[in-house]
Amino acid sequence: MPAPITEEQSRQDREALLDAAEALFYERGIQAVGMDRIRAASGLPLKRIYRLFATKEDLVVAVLQRRDQQWRGSLAAHVERVADPRERVLAVFDWLAEWFAEPGFRGCAWVNAHGEIGASSEPVLAEVRSHKRAFHDQIAGWAQAAGMPSAEPVFLLAEGAIVAAGISGDTAPARHARATVETLLGSP
Repeated sequence: MPAPITEEQSRQDREALLDAAEALFYERGIQAVGMDRIRAASGLPLKRIYRLFATKEDLVVAVLQRRDQQWRGSLAAHVERVADPRERVLAVFDWLAEWFAEPGFRGCAWVNAHGEIGASSEPVLAEVRSHKRAFHDQIAGWAQAAGMPSAEPVFLLAEGAIVAAGISGDTAPARHARATVETLLGSP
């Protein structure tokens, strides 16, 4: 009889599975990646995978939730290193430009997930909407601190830059969006 799986082993298995699934989903798309490919990439048997996540949909939601925490955490860490509230708003676009330049950048994981299965998966749609609300709220906090009457233009420029960069493979959308936000902010 095999030894029982410890809590630590369960945590490690879960992280390995999420790492493998996130990389594959982001690189190839959710529907193009089968569970056998995730099994091979994670090194976990299918039985173990399905004990951790009962369905592929559950795995997709978990990947998006974890990515949200990491993505928005990285953004916040970058932006909050800047002292001036006005410059913090602009730092959003500097961070986006760095992200767009990363090898393997394929646009927004949540937009990609929504485009693939958001219409047919209520849990995935809910997670996409949750991420977008949280990202909006982050930007709203920084925009409000900078004295902007509305965060909507900044949010929409950020979202547009992400989509444009994902399609074009170019970092220029972040630079263009930043210049527009700088105009909106006016002179210090």
